[in-house]
Amino acid sequence: MSTLENDLRAALDGEVDFSVRCRAEYSYDASVYRRVPVGVVFPRTADDVAAAVRAAREHDVSITARGAGTSIAGNAIGEGLVVDFSRHMNRIVELDPERRIARVEPGVVLDDLNRAAGRHGLRFGPDPSSRSRCVLAGMIGNNACGTRALVYGRTSDNVESLDVLRYDGTALTVGAHGKEPADPFIEELRALRDRHLATIRTSLGRFPRQVSGYGLEHLLPENDFHVARALVGSEGTCAFTLGATLRLVSEPETKVLVIAGFPDFVAAGEAVPRVLEFGPDACEGLDAQIVAMARGSDRSGLPEGTSWLLIELTGDDAEDRARALAREFPGAVVETDPLRQAAVWKIRTDGAGLATRAPDGSQAWPGWEDSAVPPDRLGAYLGELRQLFARFGVHGAAYGHFGEGCLHIRIDFDLATERGRKTFREVIEEATRLVAAHGGSPSGEHGDGRARSEVLPLVYDDAALKAFREFKGVWDPEGRMNPGILVDPEPIDDRLRTEGMRPRPRTFLPFAADNGDFRQALHRCVGVGKCRSDHGGVMCPSYRATHDEKDSTRGRARALEEMLRGDLDTEGWRSESVHEALDLCLACKGCASDCPVNVDMATYKSEFLHHHYRRRLRPMAHYSMGWLPLWLRLARGPLRAASSPGRLARSLAGLGKRLGGVAPERDLPAPAKQSFTRWFRRHHRAPGGDRRQVLLWPDTFTNHFTPSAARAAVRVLEDAGYEVIVPQAQVCCGLTWMSTGQLTMARRVARRSLEAIHPYAARGIPIVGLEPSCTAALRGDWEKLLPGDERLADLKVRTFAELLEEAGWSPPHRERTAIAQIHCHQHAELGQDADLRLLAKAGVEITRPESGCCGLAGNFGFEKGHYDVSVKIAERDLAPAVRDAAPGTIVLADGFSCRTQIAQLTGREAVHLAEVLLPEEGPRDDHE
Repeated sequence: MSTLENDLRAALDGEVDFSVRCRAEYSYDASVYRRVPVGVVFPRTADDVAAAVRAAREHDVSITARGAGTSIAGNAIGEGLVVDFSRHMNRIVELDPERRIARVEPGVVLDDLNRAAGRHGLRFGPDPSSRSRCVLAGMIGNNACGTRALVYGRTSDNVESLDVLRYDGTALTVGAHGKEPADPFIEELRALRDRHLATIRTSLGRFPRQVSGYGLEHLLPENDFHVARALVGSEGTCAFTLGATLRLVSEPETKVLVIAGFPDFVAAGEAVPRVLEFGPDACEGLDAQIVAMARGSDRSGLPEGTSWLLIELTGDDAEDRARALAREFPGAVVETDPLRQAAVWKIRTDGAGLATRAPDGSQAWPGWEDSAVPPDRLGAYLGELRQLFARFGVHGAAYGHFGEGCLHIRIDFDLATERGRKTFREVIEEATRLVAAHGGSPSGEHGDGRARSEVLPLVYDDAALKAFREFKGVWDPEGRMNPGILVDPEPIDDRLRTEGMRPRPRTFLPFAADNGDFRQALHRCVGVGKCRSDHGGVMCPSYRATHDEKDSTRGRARALEEMLRGDLDTEGWRSESVHEALDLCLACKGCASDCPVNVDMATYKSEFLHHHYRRRLRPMAHYSMGWLPLWLRLARGPLRAASSPGRLARSLAGLGKRLGGVAPERDLPAPAKQSFTRWFRRHHRAPGGDRRQVLLWPDTFTNHFTPSAARAAVRVLEDAGYEVIVPQAQVCCGLTWMSTGQLTMARRVARRSLEAIHPYAARGIPIVGLEPSCTAALRGDWEKLLPGDERLADLKVRTFAELLEEAGWSPPHRERTAIAQIHCHQHAELGQDADLRLLAKAGVEITRPESGCCGLAGNFGFEKGHYDVSVKIAERDLAPAVRDAAPGTIVLADGFSCRTQIAQLTGREAVHLAEVLLPEEGPRDDHE
């Protein structure tokens, strides 16, 4: 343990982590850069921050502030001590709706502030697309703006005062200091302003999105000598933000969206000055590549074109102005419905992630992703930028805040080769000269960071650069606050994250979407951090329970990337750091759909576990639950006895749980008296005749634990006109082996099962699944386990609802209410639209818990050591919602894990969709 680490542990109440795993996770942000820190601290209080800074100063270690780590310019990473404010220092200290003021700690997430302010009809004005996870201090550091800066301005325009801490230990509060004399430090800043008055007036603050460099224009007398606002955008190079007093604004009641289409983004840029005459709140640009990544070929809600402007107007006359604006652009759509507006805005919100992948799967990178010019120069700038890209043979997906002349674009640089890295430098240098020629700025809201600081001399003259150096020197004369940024910058191509990777590793799974390269799969994660969101979707349930970076999809991807790199984490596939990072991954597959670039951590975990335990003894849970399909066939009696009431059964269950690596807190689910397949052999089937045949997949969980769901499915399918058949041979999707990384056995099971069902599939018989995880395995995982097997193309795998819709079947209509828990794998890979449409036809009114995962997730919640996290995930939304549901409310959950978690935590019995759709009430016991 280092002396610095010892000193920090002795001085801080918060956590101190110098482990290989944590340093790996914090070596990256959302940029193309990699910097390995000496360690990371998680302060609980301002006193903790002061103690951390004091220890760093005593050991002459540089220090970098970090919030959500979503910086695209590389300004949230550093080789010294990283201070993560997001875990603990996240309180809203005061919210005064009368004064429209909020006082916050640095780690408050923007959405959390807006949720609290929204109760009073207020919000914080700037709204970057990362608002679900970005923290206020990070917005202050970058001078974030967002979609509606046209009306609300930049973060600097909405800051009243800041509580800050300098590297020398000085704490002070800064704000607007006007003409009144202040303490010597503030007066030193006033003297700096006076020395550079002409330069500041002529070079800075020329248009709203001129964010590059320091915001010294706020020190001008006419701007009330506002030191706090000058500090906004300093990227952690001057002082730490310990607290902020922010201005709040009203949330407009009426919003109307105009969507105008254009032949290309140059034409869209040229249209901006005309749009601005109508006084929009937002004017966002979007090109076809972003839409293709979000929706494929679906262009619903968008007019004809390959680039679009999304123009939002508010106020009592918003619709009239919107229709007048739409007449200026033939084919433009006026959208007043909030849900349809939200669907279009979601494409733009996800742009930062979507732009990192071209439709052909190739990687695109930041670096020149944040330039800005005066809006009347945007069209010309875009045209010349397109010519520049063509000259260098690079391409990019464009989007951005066109109304303020700000362009976001990811470019397909080949950063894995020396030639590609040379092109990276040349493009950024030439683009900087171009943006300067148009009176613009290399950064419009992301900050300069490592991506653009070196090229500032191409934009600013020597006098402006001298003023920047002096400003930095006043605050941080030792140069230890986030060094290498803005002043004395590091080279823009220094230590990119793609450098130093070892050759492509051999993998068991094909990673076909990533050209067979596990490294490329991990590079999907560019750090946008959507997996750190606390609300919406499924991803990432473990992070939502722990708020630890290691339990986010991003943190796991970083740990795996460092494992493949091999210089920090030197253990290879035997890495204990990666094993720890993956331990709480539920393999829910939420990231496969919720992540903008579809990082598939469940698959990565399976690959890792396969190698990690190869030729080694595995955890007992891998043998007990990974081989569960076999044990249910061979030892059904003892398993049923162990889950029965009575002292002997409890003793058997306790022994079985200890031997099997099962959490002692868990009750073992009881196998049914009679399996579904045994019942089906004696079932009086509907006569064949002209009935279409369907193969009902008898998954392990439904077959052995809840055969009532399968019996109900048979009755519904027969009512829909199907002849139901079941495979003659024992079949299994192999999911329990795959999720525990026993891939050789998973492949063997999948291949044997495919041989059993292919004769049916070859005759065009559809296969219907009842358990979402197994249905998703048939539809997706088998392609990974059996790459190149042409028989898979014959499989027509359907969910229960999809098959019934295809048959045109209408369920009996009975007015009921239900709370529906959608299985994570269904959310990620199968979809639930067909289910919701069928339920609506059946007269069932649905409510859904906000957070998607139940927390049990197959073997995860049963494994020893996972119980507390499993329960915490369920208690966020699902369990309270079920407990609060009225007694007559149906609890609907197709997943066996979901039903089990609900029963064990709430005592309520959940049912399968098939049971809800039964033509009439019927017996559901094991002896039907």
